[in-house]
Amino acid sequence: MSLRLIFILCTGILSFTSLNGQQYKVEDKISLVRYEGLKKSKASFLSKFITSKSQTIINESSLNQDAQRLQNLSSIGSATYRLDTIGEKIELVFEIDEVRTLLPILNSGRITDNTWFQIGFTDINWLGKGQVLSASYLNNDLRHSGNIYFQVPRINNSNWGYSASLTLWNSLEPLFFNEGTILYEYGNDAIGLTAIRHFNYNRNIEFGGTYFIENYEKAINQTKDFGPDQLRQPKWLGKISYNEDFLNYNLFYLKGIAWQSLLQTVYSTIDNSWFYSLKIQARSYARIGNKGNLAQRTTFAVATNNDSPFAPFVADSHVNIRGIGNRIDRGTAQLVFNTEYRQAFIESGRWGAQAVLFTDFGSWRNPGGELKDLFNPDQFRLFAGGGIRIIYHRIYGAVIQIDYAIDLKNTKERGFVLGLGQYF
Repeated sequence: MSLRLIFILCTGILSFTSLNGQQYKVEDKISLVRYEGLKKSKASFLSKFITSKSQTIINESSLNQDAQRLQNLSSIGSATYRLDTIGEKIELVFEIDEVRTLLPILNSGRITDNTWFQIGFTDINWLGKGQVLSASYLNNDLRHSGNIYFQVPRINNSNWGYSASLTLWNSLEPLFFNEGTILYEYGNDAIGLTAIRHFNYNRNIEFGGTYFIENYEKAINQTKDFGPDQLRQPKWLGKISYNEDFLNYNLFYLKGIAWQSLLQTVYSTIDNSWFYSLKIQARSYARIGNKGNLAQRTTFAVATNNDSPFAPFVADSHVNIRGIGNRIDRGTAQLVFNTEYRQAFIESGRWGAQAVLFTDFGSWRNPGGELKDLFNPDQFRLFAGGGIRIIYHRIYGAVIQIDYAIDLKNTKERGFVLGLGQYF
C-alpha cells in the first residue's frame, strides 16, 4: 500500500464533513456553543443535556446524540446542529424549534356510570427551565376535585430536584364485599413532597412522602346492612422509585425502552398498621418501516394481601384495559400487557394522524388470594380493538385518542375510550 493511500485513509478516518459542507478534523475544538430559535427555554437549562461544550473536541457521534437529547425534551419539537467557522474559531449552533408548553386543561368524557369534565392549566416548561406547574378542577359525576402540582427537576441546574403537590379528590367508588358490592362516597385529601436525584441523563431516583386522609361514606340509596357506614383514615405514605428512560422522540414516533420501579409503604394512624406495595412497569417502542410504531407496556404490581374490599389495584378502561368499564374490579396484585401497533397516515409539519390496532390483557389476584391466581384462566381479561390518534405537533401532548375495544372472551362486553394523549 502506497504512502499516499495510507495518508488518504487516515485523513478520512480523522475528519468528517459537517451539515454545512465544511470539513473538520477530530482534533478541532468547539470555541462557543449557541442556540438559535429559543423563545422560552433558557440556554443554561438546555446546556445540562449536552456533552459538547466550549473547548471540547468535535465529535460527530456526540453532536448527533446531543441534538437527539435536546429533541427528547418535552418543550422541544425538533433540534438540529451546524458548525460555523468564523476565522479560526468553530461555533456549534443548535437550531431549536420549540413547542407551546403553557396549555389550558379542557377535558371531558363519559364511560359507563361515569361522566366527568376537567378545567385548568399546565406548563411543562415553567420559566423556561423545564419546571412543571399545573392546577386543575375536576367534576366527576357532580363531585368536586382539584390538584396543584409543582416540580423543579433540577435546582440551579444541579442533579437535585423536588416536587410538591396538593390534591383534593372526591369520587363514587364501588367496594367489593363477599356479600355483594356497595357504592361509597370516597374522599382523599393529600399533601406530598418528593426529592429527585439524577444520576445521569437517563437515570434518576425519587423519594418522598405524603400525608393524606381517606373518607368513606355509604352513598345514597345504599341500604345493604354490611360494610361500614362511615370510615375516616389518616395515613402517611412513603415512597421511592427508580427510573430509567432511553426513549428517543421524532415527532410522534418513539424508539427505545423505559422502565420504573415504585415501592410504597403506608402507615395508618388509626390501627398502627403498615401496608406495602411494589409496582414495576416497562415500556418499549420500535420503528416499523417509515411510518409504523410498535409499542408495548408490561405492568406487574403486588401489595400486602389483606382480605379487604379496599384493595389498591383496579381494573379500569382509563388505567389498564380499554373497554372493560369503570372500576369493575379490585385486587392485591396485577399483571397487565398492553400492545399497540400505530400506523401513520398523515404526517405534516403541524398535524399527524395514526391508525391503531391493540390488545389489552390482564389478570388480578383477589384480596386474600394467592399469586398463582394471576395465571388462573378465569381471572384473565383480554380485550382487542382499534382506534385513531389525531396529533398537533405545535403543542406538547396534543393527542386526541379514540379507541373501541371488545372482550374476546365475551363479545357482548365492549366500549369506547376517549382521552387526551397516547394511552401509553
